[in-house]
Amino acid sequence: MSLKNSRDNYGSIAKWLHWSTALLFLCAYCSVYYRHWFTEKGTPENWTALQLHLSVGISIAVIISLRILWRLSNPQPKLEPASPLATFAAHAGHFALYAIMIIAPLTGYLGTGVNTEFFFLFEIPKFEQTALFHSWVTQGLGLSFEQFEKPIDFIHKEILGKWLIWMLILGHAGAALYHHYIKKDRTLIKMTTGKDPSK
Repeated sequence: MSLKNSRDNYGSIAKWLHWSTALLFLCAYCSVYYRHWFTEKGTPENWTALQLHLSVGISIAVIISLRILWRLSNPQPKLEPASPLATFAAHAGHFALYAIMIIAPLTGYLGTGVNTEFFFLFEIPKFEQTALFHSWVTQGLGLSFEQFEKPIDFIHKEILGKWLIWMLILGHAGAALYHHYIKKDRTLIKMTTGKDPSK
């Protein structure tokens, strides 16, 4: 299997970045739902779940940055034949996915009120403690952290976490399954085995 993309398939690096992103988003949701559903505020279990969520969020930001760099430097496989509307929808869906994958960890970090103990290996300061916060938010906008955090947190939790991310993930997965089982083209194969079962 080639490291780089070809005209017909994604390479192993693109596949690793893609499926790592999917796994990290799953871990982010598992940790945050575990925290809210199965732990009490102020307990060690609650803190551990929060820190896992924050650590996974930082990891997503790193993986997405690598994905963007790789995508810009490595041509994508050709799209399967489709109508102009379907092609536009595919491009729009991918653009929306990348936008959400950038905005979600960014708003998560900006609105976090605690430092991140990155997988309990080292500490990453919260945004409130950075020079950028003081120059941009405190001095530039004249806001306290509480005033700044409220709309950022609303975007991260209420708009993205509860609705948009789920909708995009389900739409992305549904489109892949539609292409594989209904249209029977190579859309899903390009990101998995790369080999047609009939060959």
